[in-house]
Amino acid sequence: MRYNSEGIPRDQLLWALGQEKVVKKALFIDSCLLCRRRNVNEAAICEVCWTLLDDAELEQARRWTSGVAP
Repeated sequence: MRYNSEGIPRDQLLWALGQEKVVKKALFIDSCLLCRRRNVNEAAICEVCWTLLDDAELEQARRWTSGVAP
């Protein structure tokens, strides 16, 4: 996994959403996992990237927003 200005590679998002340490670090620095924008939700995903999630990613991210993830 890489931490850089572009965020994590999209093909690793499902893995990242399953890692409490990864999500909590992004939350702590208020940085979207994918694009590094500010103002992220409980899944560490910004509003823009949230609209681009596929079904599997959205299901995993919703677990974070409902408080049951990872």
